[in-house]
Amino acid sequence: MKKTRVPAAPGSAPSTLSSGFLSSAATSPLSSHLSSTGEARMVDVGRKETTARVAMAEARVTMAMSTLERLRAGDTPKGDVLATARIAGIQAAKRTPELIPLCHVVALTRVEIAITLDDDGALVTATAEARDRTGVEMEAMVAASAAALTLYDMLKGIDRDMSFRVLLTEKRGGKSGVWIRNGVRTSDHGA
Repeated sequence: MKKTRVPAAPGSAPSTLSSGFLSSAATSPLSSHLSSTGEARMVDVGRKETTARVAMAEARVTMAMSTLERLRAGDTPKGDVLATARIAGIQAAKRTPELIPLCHVVALTRVEIAITLDDDGALVTATAEARDRTGVEMEAMVAASAAALTLYDMLKGIDRDMSFRVLLTEKRGGKSGVWIRNGVRTSDHGA
């Protein structure tokens, strides 16, 4: 197995890359996801307190004005685009640990997908909630992503130039408390 020396960050020991993985977990900011030999592992949350967890993510979907007009009018070739995207987002949130390898299974208590149409296209807001030992940020981001991908899938026959970006906008609960992107929530959907 080939090992490559990686320069150390100031104040830490040098690390070694082994088959592409950091093997000096103790000095890595990702050390909770790495074993002492640098192998990926699921974080142990067994000793963490069960608390209310909430996360919100947004996906901004841009599309041609003509596509947006057809979406508003319900004139799309594949049926109810918005309802299908909402269902896809909810389903995806529930299956997050199957898609993201090191995510824990979380007992979701609520997932909400809101889709707002505006002059720029569609804004998907996903809210995920649970009472658990770990957060639901990934569930919210996966939900927003799946809803945006479904919008693309349902509308690609009329607009292949659509694009989207996904951002975590808020998280609450757990040891780190409340985090809001830039200190400002851009939508009022959800909790």
